[in-house]
Amino acid sequence: MWHFASFGAPGVVIYLCFVMAPILISFGYSLTNHNPFNPPAEFVGLENYRLLFQDEQFLNALRVTTILTLIVVIVPNVLGLGVAVLLDRKGWLYNALRSVFFTPVILSSVVVSIIWTKLLDDRGPVNDALRALGVEHPPGWLSDPDLALYSVASIVCWQMLGFCVVVYLAGLQGVPAELLEAAEIDGAGPVRRFRAVTWPLLAPSLTINTVVLLISAFKTYDYVKVVTNGGPGSGTTATIAFDVLATGLDANHVGYASAMAMVMLVIVAALTTIVLRFLRRREVDL
Repeated sequence: MWHFASFGAPGVVIYLCFVMAPILISFGYSLTNHNPFNPPAEFVGLENYRLLFQDEQFLNALRVTTILTLIVVIVPNVLGLGVAVLLDRKGWLYNALRSVFFTPVILSSVVVSIIWTKLLDDRGPVNDALRALGVEHPPGWLSDPDLALYSVASIVCWQMLGFCVVVYLAGLQGVPAELLEAAEIDGAGPVRRFRAVTWPLLAPSLTINTVVLLISAFKTYDYVKVVTNGGPGSGTTATIAFDVLATGLDANHVGYASAMAMVMLVIVAALTTIVLRFLRRREVDL
């Protein structure tokens, strides 16, 4: 018992100090009108939460985050699986391609955002290439309110694609060769072997990728801040995370921002729990 406590205590202390304590402090702030430049804070109970769901800005951020999350969860998962299947071969070329796909993952999201901001600028290389191909009026990838959100989502997908590829590759390499050989002997073609043997065994990889992408999408701030700063227009790319920091740091409404953060925490926790329960039912024990 004491040995377990001595090994487990440091981890518990770190978890309490750096995870639970900030959450509890944030929840406490959410019940006040705390403003660091206008003390003292007054207790307002659930007023911040009531106002939150009447706030058009927050509801818009919720809509933007929902769209972004759907794109970021689906696209890298689908493309990552396809790329992983293509790269699941031996040889130096495939090893090199794996490294190429994983490289964006290790880059800072700020660096990635700056690179793509330059590429997608109205007079950047992408539009210059389109003009060279005869497109007279290339789209404003970051300046058009109808395209900006999808451009930001594409940047996030581009960076997260390599992560999904690596996770799916690990899953593919864990598929027992004898199962595939048995299916082939039974007359199953490549598509049927993948659907009947490989895909069910990739359920843990799908679970990992989906949960990581879901949480990453809700935490999206850096990309929005660097690429569009919440625009163009009025909050067309402003996510909940962006609004939390803008409200808390720029407007100094810490209490209201904390309420937004707590709502986001509840949404992410609920969605993660639902996803885990649903996807784990598909996992196969070997």
